[in-house]
Amino acid sequence: MKVKDSIAAEFDQFSGNYTEDMTKCVPHYPKLLTCFSDCLPDDFSPDTVLDLGCGNGNVTALLLNRFPHAHYTLLDASPEMLALCKQRFAGKNVTCIESYFRDYHFPRRRFDLMTASFSLHHLDSGEKQWIFPVLFDALKPGGLFTCSDLMISKHHDQYGTLCEEWRLFVNAHYPDGEKWKWLEEHHRIYDHPDDYETQKRWLLRAGFREIDIGWNDGYWMYFMATK
Repeated sequence: MKVKDSIAAEFDQFSGNYTEDMTKCVPHYPKLLTCFSDCLPDDFSPDTVLDLGCGNGNVTALLLNRFPHAHYTLLDASPEMLALCKQRFAGKNVTCIESYFRDYHFPRRRFDLMTASFSLHHLDSGEKQWIFPVLFDALKPGGLFTCSDLMISKHHDQYGTLCEEWRLFVNAHYPDGEKWKWLEEHHRIYDHPDDYETQKRWLLRAGFREIDIGWNDGYWMYFMATK
């Protein structure tokens, strides 16, 4: 398994066994996934949802069970992932858009809920500081931005320890070491995680009035930001 020359091509390759690979390569993935539904306020009922970097639609599938009336916009740069979503959600109130975040025209005050499941770490620090105000502007007043991701800078003093624990987790599922070899290279090239506290400052600066951690285990974390 070789690293591809673009993030879209990477996830085209990754699409066939996406859920299985995420479960076996990302610690706490099932929990961090269900947080997108379980951690929302009981009285929250969105009409419009934007799934940022939707992958094969796992987040949208959970939300559809809870909010079947809502309209969902699924954004991803991988045509293979979007093909899976179109098949998975045929007949549902779902629109699929192939685009990188930087190329998508975010409409103002359109969405009640935005989700990002392991997609923001593909943005570097400058790109995150660019996109947070854009997301804020695209949310309706009182809207929520929710995110599950790895939240530790590669410069953090615990980063090496985190990577070793991560390696052991992956190799427990793929003992030949080839999956970790690919993942390590993918992470080196395409992943740009930042610390939670740093991202929280950027979110507050963008205008979000409240940021709450819904669940975390070390640096694997789900948070919710309120406009």
